Amino acid sequence: MNVVVKIGTSSLTAESGELDADAMVKLCAEVAATCADGHRVILVSSGAIAAGLPALGLAQRPRDVGVLQAVAAVGQPRLMEQFGRCFGAHGLVPGQVLLTAQDFGQRTQYLHARETLDRLLDLGVVPVVNENDTVADDEIRYGDNDRLAALVAHLMGADLLVMLTDTPGVFTADPRIDAGASLIEEIVEVDAALEAVAGGAGTARGSGGMASKLAAAKIAAWSGIRAVIAGAREPDVLGRVLAGDATVGTVVQPRTERLPSRKLWIAFARAAAGRITVDAGARRALVDGNRSLLPAGVTGVDGDFDAGDAVEIQDPDGSVFAKGIAGAGAAVVREIVGRRTDDLPDGVPHEIVHRDDLVILPA
Repeated sequence: MNVVVKIGTSSLTAESGELDADAMVKLCAEVAATCADGHRVILVSSGAIAAGLPALGLAQRPRDVGVLQAVAAVGQPRLMEQFGRCFGAHGLVPGQVLLTAQDFGQRTQYLHARETLDRLLDLGVVPVVNENDTVADDEIRYGDNDRLAALVAHLMGADLLVMLTDTPGVFTADPRIDAGASLIEEIVEVDAALEAVAGGAGTARGSGGMASKLAAAKIAAWSGIRAVIAGAREPDVLGRVLAGDATVGTVVQPRTERLPSRKLWIAFARAAAGRITVDAGARRALVDGNRSLLPAGVTGVDGDFDAGDAVEIQDPDGSVFAKGIAGAGAAVVREIVGRRTDDLPDGVPHEIVHRDDLVILPA
């Protein structure tokens, strides 16, 4: 079984912000036991910034992106040094793999990343994947290792995605403020109501939160992969999840309908640079007819996107129902809003978003 295990900064660090040696020993022991059982494990680990803070004498996480990137550059080798010691105690060798969401958008990079991870696994190495924080921008601000883990799971055709966090799973309300909150054992569909309950970032040390875990679980579900969100400090959490122990964490079930890799990337891995509003007829053509978006159905344009950028598509009520790659920039689209194909000037693309570059978003 191919298993992707993701652990966040808050689960790997102490309250002081430094790496927690005991937490890393526990994690590596459980990954080693999983490997010994014959499974292939890819570990997606945050913690580079946390590892770099004490080395630079910084008491808290900076806000400036440039400083964060510098801290990550210092912390990443320190993080891998710790993993080397912990995995070495079990006769395992970790291998560093730094990625960004953009690596999943181009076919050649996508295939190269998959081949690299496959080779590492074939050699008995435990790949340790992290966001390439030294060059990332939006990712380093918003902490998208959850999303990265889901994309890696899709990339490798994983059977299971386990997201280890500092809470036992998904609750009906925020357990930090609602004593009556109860653990949700199984989620069949990640919907808007559930995402609203999840809220925002979890801790000062981490930059993600339950909302990002659910977003990642949604990506996994649309990839046909079962996801489990569980507490990192639970005894033998990985072994119990793999054994199907229903008392551990929250299981998010996979969907029977899957998105292909390119459309998954468009939907979840590419940030939208603008928004296009369409009329009801255009919505029907896109959703029910698998058609391209033509200028005639466009009623409004927001943002300053270029051709090749990702854009959200919303209906007259303002509900975003699709996302795609723009075939023309915002300035061009504004000039041809509502015009029929026969009336378009020469050299102007007939399709604002081609159907091959369009994905209808999960409700």
